[in-house]
Amino acid sequence: MTAPCELRLAEGRLAALAWGEEHAPTWLALHGWLDNAASFSRLAPELVARLGIRVVALDFTGHGHSTHSPGDYALWDYCHDVLDAADELGLSRFSLLAHSMGAGVACLTAAALPERLARLVLIDGLGAVTTEAERAPDQLRRGLLAHRRAPSPAPHYPDGKAALAARVAGGATPIDAETAAPLVERNLMALPGGRVGLRTDSRLVRPSPVRLCPEQVMACLGAIRCPTLLVEGEAGILGESERARAARSALPGLVRRVLPGGHHLHLEPAAVGVVAESIAAWLA
Repeated sequence: MTAPCELRLAEGRLAALAWGEEHAPTWLALHGWLDNAASFSRLAPELVARLGIRVVALDFTGHGHSTHSPGDYALWDYCHDVLDAADELGLSRFSLLAHSMGAGVACLTAAALPERLARLVLIDGLGAVTTEAERAPDQLRRGLLAHRRAPSPAPHYPDGKAALAARVAGGATPIDAETAAPLVERNLMALPGGRVGLRTDSRLVRPSPVRLCPEQVMACLGAIRCPTLLVEGEAGILGESERARAARSALPGLVRRVLPGGHHLHLEPAAVGVVAESIAAWLA
């Protein structure tokens, strides 16, 4: 597997991993919640080899090796991570390869700034987690109370193997150890006494005080103008729910491919090649 280059962007605020030649057409890759740039460690080399591109995968603020935020972690704040990275890399227009929460960030960025986006490739994610307007006071209450409580102690483990087992056992979506290993490895830091801890900001698990409502997300999806491919896992998080069908129908010209695999199918060793092949076929 091709070893990536480590990058620091946005005046050192953001960490990133890059695969491919520096002067090749650059795609930015956006990971999911509590993941990091290593989410693309298996797919990026495949795309570089097939398409002759460069893939720059970001660690979002509060994730991986990037700095933590002094404030909140609203979904739209991550759009600044995307734009700051693109500006520093000299990308006036760019393609986004985005998974899960990163797909939500990609959709918001594409809706707000269509002139900057060349194409979107979304992996098992579309739109954003929403709260209905009538439930906004409850969401705000949960967020305010959570932010006023003292933060929970950051988890720590005797070694990386124990940290990996905890991720597999406690992930928000099912994931096996082989698939999760690159994510956990990038997220570890050494602690006194030989133990290891997690780099992610523990405040990321607090509820958001404010979310977009479903109507706002549908309007954003309807404003996307660039070619868009959605790659879903057969055992992913979207499927045929009423909300997922509505989101797919809201995005003009969306191309959908459902492939064997779970939510992290782009990182699953058995599925990544099929994902890369599907993306290359769509571009062709």
